[in-house]
Amino acid sequence: MSNSLNSKRPNILLIVADDLGFSDIGAFGGEIQTPHLDKLAYAGLRFTNFHTASTCSPTRAMLLSGTDHHLAGLGTMAEALTPELQGKAGYEGFLNDRVAALPELLHDAGYYTVLSGKWHLGLKPENFPYQRGFERSFSLLPGAANHYLFEADIPEDQEPEIFQATRATFKKANLPLSKIPRFLKFTRGIYAEDDQFIEQLPADFYSSDYFTDRLLDYLQDESARQDRPFFAYLPFSAPHWPLQAPSEDIERYRGKYDLGPDQLRKQRLERLKQLKLVEQNTTVHPIFSNNLSWEQLTDEKRAYSARAMEIYAAMVDRMDQNIGRVITYLEQQNELDNTIVIFLSDNGAEGAQLEALPVFGPDLTRVISHYYDNSLNNLGRANSYVWYGEQWAQAATAPSRLYKAHTSEGGIRTVSFIRFPQFKRQQQISHEFLTVMDLLPTLLDYLNIQHPVNHYKGRELVPLRGKSFLSYLQQQQDHIHTQDHITGWELFGQKALRKGDWKALFIPAPNGPNRWQLYHLKNDQGEIHDLAEQYPEKLKELLDDWKIYVKDNGVIEDIPNLRTLVKNAL
Repeated sequence: MSNSLNSKRPNILLIVADDLGFSDIGAFGGEIQTPHLDKLAYAGLRFTNFHTASTCSPTRAMLLSGTDHHLAGLGTMAEALTPELQGKAGYEGFLNDRVAALPELLHDAGYYTVLSGKWHLGLKPENFPYQRGFERSFSLLPGAANHYLFEADIPEDQEPEIFQATRATFKKANLPLSKIPRFLKFTRGIYAEDDQFIEQLPADFYSSDYFTDRLLDYLQDESARQDRPFFAYLPFSAPHWPLQAPSEDIERYRGKYDLGPDQLRKQRLERLKQLKLVEQNTTVHPIFSNNLSWEQLTDEKRAYSARAMEIYAAMVDRMDQNIGRVITYLEQQNELDNTIVIFLSDNGAEGAQLEALPVFGPDLTRVISHYYDNSLNNLGRANSYVWYGEQWAQAATAPSRLYKAHTSEGGIRTVSFIRFPQFKRQQQISHEFLTVMDLLPTLLDYLNIQHPVNHYKGRELVPLRGKSFLSYLQQQQDHIHTQDHITGWELFGQKALRKGDWKALFIPAPNGPNRWQLYHLKNDQGEIHDLAEQYPEKLKELLDDWKIYVKDNGVIEDIPNLRTLVKNAL
């Protein structure tokens, strides 16, 4: 079965972490034990200026389509579709038919295409991965779930508002209520294999372990693969909340974070500088927090907060262990050096305080206290439910501003690397700006696969927005994008536009000034020095470009309900 190094076409292993912070893994400055990722990253090309959308499903749509998420169907997350957005093109809430997905194109080209992990691009069977080019797939359909199989016995009339709203959506779509994905419950029906919902999973299920088990099952299925090159997509749901991990992994980090998030932030920043991932004199955005500082907390609350971070670290550690299993398999098959390995996080670290989000309803704290055991010694187990909050998140996004769901750099600049010995830029660090949309055209370019023009299998296509950077990887050019290249972001009323090193940024109150700001990112990575008043003509230029971006990508701006949601939630 072995696909030898003399094969004409390489394999592709695409690994996506969920809400991983920029400096969490060792090769990017972290103290968490990630030897397998570190080895890959140091051998490959580490990106310090890689950008995604500010949340998960929009990024996944961009990754698999090579175009803006407003064109690909995730103009906003499906969970945030308001009446004003429903029925609008680009706001379908799933990966729409106006894009030719990467697995479709690779499968057409003779690749064995497999997925195991988080999908988050459609809940209905007609939107399953199996329908978008994956020959085999095991998928977590919604955005999150218990990492074990625990199911809290919550009566319908006591569920948080988000679940009641989801039930109404399912009724409208004529989907069985048994398939409702709930973040606080395991709930049968949120997993699918190929074209079928899965009702039963092994009793020892843990997300990162099982996702890896199934991927390896698919890769080792000789009768299905038939000696073809593979495209293996491994999107973990770790380290997304709820923070849960095996106890032996948590124990390795016992006491590691007792000095708090401020100290961790200082340590990470120093390590980033030592690794030359950021400049020695880089600007560092101050921590933004609506909560008490570490010094203001009681000893009991400090212990609780530190334990949450210990569990988070254990989840990252466990993810790395499982990536190691895949790499070991490829080495044993003599396939690793003929495999393009791509790793990224889908957005910046998650800093939200869930109890403050109105979509979860006013009774979330009561529901958790009644149906879960969040005592200190039980945290991290299947029947616990905890997240780590904005201060720990900003330890991981520093020197950048804020975290997930924001279009500031902390929300959209993420950890990423590519490892493939046949690329000339390896064992290096790249500070070139690029986006997740650039990966699809780059892979197609290297494989000499033509992206369809305008139509694909009878479907009319939207244009690609990503650009191949193969010439950069092969050291044929020094830059990926020109100084005139424009990239826009919009989600939940948060907006940004980048042109070269300039960036216009709009963050609504209370986490931002509720007006457009202007930054020069080459000189101000932390987005500290607002230059809007100093360079009004430059801001006007970018805002004129913003209008073009909005028109070209079908962006629907300034939905009142979304503005209220963001204002109350963040």
